[in-house]
Amino acid sequence: MILEKEYKKQTSISHRKKYAQFFTPEPVAQIMVDWILDTPKLQTLLEPAFGLGVFSRLVLERKGNINITSFDVDPIIFDIAKQNFESFSNINYFLEDYLFNDWDNKYDTIICNPPYFKFHDYENKKTLEEIKNRLRINLSGFTNVYTLFLLKSIFQLNENGRAAYIIPSEFLNSDYGKLVKEYLLKSKALRHIIIFDFKENIFDDALTTSAIVLLQKNNTSQKVSFSNINNLSELKAFPNIPKIEFETKILNPDIKWRKYYQEQKSERYKDLIPFKNVTKVVRGIATGANEYFTFNQSKANKYKVINECLLACITKSKDVTSPFFTNDDFEKLKNEDANIYLIDACKKQNEENIRKYIKLGEHEEIDKKYLTSKRTPWYSLENRPPSPIWVGVFNRNGMKFIRNEANISNLTTFHCIYPNSNLFYKINIDLLFAYLLTDVAKQIFSDNRREYGDGLKKFEPNDLNNALMLDLSKLDNETENEIINLYTDYRNSVVNKKPDEKYIEEINKILIRIYEA
Repeated sequence: MILEKEYKKQTSISHRKKYAQFFTPEPVAQIMVDWILDTPKLQTLLEPAFGLGVFSRLVLERKGNINITSFDVDPIIFDIAKQNFESFSNINYFLEDYLFNDWDNKYDTIICNPPYFKFHDYENKKTLEEIKNRLRINLSGFTNVYTLFLLKSIFQLNENGRAAYIIPSEFLNSDYGKLVKEYLLKSKALRHIIIFDFKENIFDDALTTSAIVLLQKNNTSQKVSFSNINNLSELKAFPNIPKIEFETKILNPDIKWRKYYQEQKSERYKDLIPFKNVTKVVRGIATGANEYFTFNQSKANKYKVINECLLACITKSKDVTSPFFTNDDFEKLKNEDANIYLIDACKKQNEENIRKYIKLGEHEEIDKKYLTSKRTPWYSLENRPPSPIWVGVFNRNGMKFIRNEANISNLTTFHCIYPNSNLFYKINIDLLFAYLLTDVAKQIFSDNRREYGDGLKKFEPNDLNNALMLDLSKLDNETENEIINLYTDYRNSVVNKKPDEKYIEEINKILIRIYEA
């Protein structure tokens, strides 16, 4: 990987991020090459995201006469790669976007580490239209570009051909991944998915999960294998790595595929119900321009914004350090001059100082940003009443639930949890929050998490809405009162700055005793 190291020294991180260049570690590349070289009648190879050609270098060491077709869109890396392979006459280079070219050609083998972009970093509307027109798949607008590479490659694979992709595994457990998985199953090409356990991040510059997807386009196998890999050294045993096999026909594209390769914690318990039966989870307020909309007291004084136009709001996760956010906590942040307000200009939009601040926003083109440009007026806030419970969006050390006793709003650093007004299931809010603080609740929720590199976990609102929880209506009055008393003691210990986790541990034990399957 000397070539890649030199390239990283010579180019900026911003350039590599612009083109989503995250280089494949050689042990991973070698496994992928081993897979494709087992293709019968191997004559042609396609690299849709060539980069510096790590895959082709490994292939040519073992099969020097293969015809290689390569695509890339970065002219800098394109020129370096061409110079590096100038002694090979069997490589065709194209400085073009693979997704819009070469649809009519088929290949014996395809190998790829496609670009991975965050949603807002890539304009995918035209690309989605191209895929829709070519493959007749109406994908979600949130579909990441790396899956589009995968779908196109399956289409371009010759009969009996093999393909290997190293991609983020988020599509296995995301909403947009449903149609991608459906296409994979319909193609009958999916053979093996090797998922890297997320204790380590195999790409130096990317915070993302990783999975190797191995494909073969024939109808001889009706099974798909899943393997969990904890570190790169375990790959050395490939193809004899531990795996779990499933009949293709039983794989359900509509669910999170974590079920097929990781233990489901919820299976340890009985009497489970969907969380959405009891609550509704929605994201916090999205302003589209936090630097403009957020205020502290000093900023309010500077622009002479009256209190009536300031909405109390938690803007940063780090400002909440306890499971109970009280009025005293809010006052402490206020005294520290923290950003704990949003400007709600609509309340007094004709007041002189508010008009001036609106004009300032228009001068700075805040009104032309992605979210603000879609609101009328652009400076209005989303209608999101304070929720009694918050839950952190990201975590590394366990889910973070907060009881919003101060009854204030929150930005998207937290999701809002609103208990349902359900005549058939009206839950005691203290009982619900006591449950959410337990390890039992967090274990069950973990079945629906999303995972990123370096141990980072994330929950979207629907991940929680569609997750399971214990049916707390099964508790008798005596047990419910016992839990609430323990919860009250825990709250008092936290508020008095002497948090005692033994109370939550006792609640956890009660739940295990009653609900363990």
